[in-house]
Amino acid sequence: MKELQFREALREAMVEEMHRDKNVFLIGEEVAQYNGAYKVSQGMLDEFGPDRVIDTPISELGFAGIGVGAAMNGLRPIVEFMTFNFSLVAIDQVVNSAAKIMSMSGGQYFVPIVFRGPTASAGMLSSQHSQAFESWYANCPGLKVVVPSNPADAKGLLKSAIRDDDPVIFMESEQMYGDKGLVPEGEYLIPLGSAEVKKEGTDVSIVSFGKMMKVALKAADVLAGEQINAEVIDLRSVRPIDYNTVIRSVMKTNRLVIVEESWPLAAIATEVAFNVQKDAFDYLDAPVLRVMGRDVPLPYAPTLIEAYLPNTERVVKAVKEVMYIGS
Repeated sequence: MKELQFREALREAMVEEMHRDKNVFLIGEEVAQYNGAYKVSQGMLDEFGPDRVIDTPISELGFAGIGVGAAMNGLRPIVEFMTFNFSLVAIDQVVNSAAKIMSMSGGQYFVPIVFRGPTASAGMLSSQHSQAFESWYANCPGLKVVVPSNPADAKGLLKSAIRDDDPVIFMESEQMYGDKGLVPEGEYLIPLGSAEVKKEGTDVSIVSFGKMMKVALKAADVLAGEQINAEVIDLRSVRPIDYNTVIRSVMKTNRLVIVEESWPLAAIATEVAFNVQKDAFDYLDAPVLRVMGRDVPLPYAPTLIEAYLPNTERVVKAVKEVMYIGS
């Protein structure tokens, strides 16, 4: 094992896959000369040259379309959005082209492409640069959607995403690029659609993904100090979702709290809650609760950002509610 920053783990995944397969290339704004807006691609231009690490104009629709066309012709592009907020400019290529071409061509064309970049809030960036779009893209058949929460998972999942024959949306948190964690040395892959129990527990299941895993794990630590043993599950992929791992946990703990940063309507948490009540209703001792971002555009002021985002206090309160502890 070795300690890497989140950005370094992502870079290792891309570098290893580009050495392994000459058809893999990286394209996006500032990925080459500037070494990436968040320095994820640092040094890759020097290592692979301008034919495989390609700077683009500020034209997400254009370079996403180039990526889709390249994938249809046998290459494996990694398309970096400087933020997934900007992917809305390219959503026609992602949803109407990448996601649907295999189906519309009757299996004659595959689109092995990865769209990756930062998602959700990153401090005082206000409404248009702080949105979590995981549930938007997960709503679209033909796409796979991955949201890693730590460096080791980021590397293993990104390598699997690059090798996948379907288009993958790979969403990273701007606030996690500097996070450090132990990463296995040597070749390893993490299958897409496989959740992981990050902490075993018996009293309540807390399910989350991405940056919100920090909140979930911290809440579990606080609860442990109050003799409440929470099991914490990282979904890792939100399309497909590993419902079996969640349901096995609920069958053991009989209670479920889901933590997600996005807006509450039509969220990933909503879908998880539906499937749990459908397949494990008799095991539930309390209604499923969600801890979500507030149902407003994210404000700029730090105090309002704090009020908007899920936090440890809100998760602890939800857990106590499903356990019928206190008021």
